Amino acid sequence: MSITAAESQVMEVLWRRGPLAADELVAEVAEPQGWGEATVKTLINRLLKKNAIRSVREGGRHRYEALIQRTDYVQTESQGLLDRLFEGRLAPLVAHFAEHRALKPDEVKRLRKLLEDLDDE
Repeated sequence: MSITAAESQVMEVLWRRGPLAADELVAEVAEPQGWGEATVKTLINRLLKKNAIRSVREGGRHRYEALIQRTDYVQTESQGLLDRLFEGRLAPLVAHFAEHRALKPDEVKRLRKLLEDLDDE
């Protein structure tokens, strides 16, 4: 399933806050993004068609909730990035970020620990 960057804004709110009514989603998503109500409702409808979210009727209102887990989404997106840009290889990805972005000491320490843990396996 492919979720666009705009759709992911709606998903992030649902993952963070749980089931929300359309007006609550609009309030959470529209203002920070500078979008109108119609834009957010279009994104909700797209996500419904993709079966990424579902509508549940509660107390006379429709509430929307995520059907996919954030961890699954992150795994799919990160694997796609790795495949598209680095031929599925992790070392060039890490090298790219290390060369083009200053790593903080705690990030270097964490990377070393990850490598040591992989060596132990």
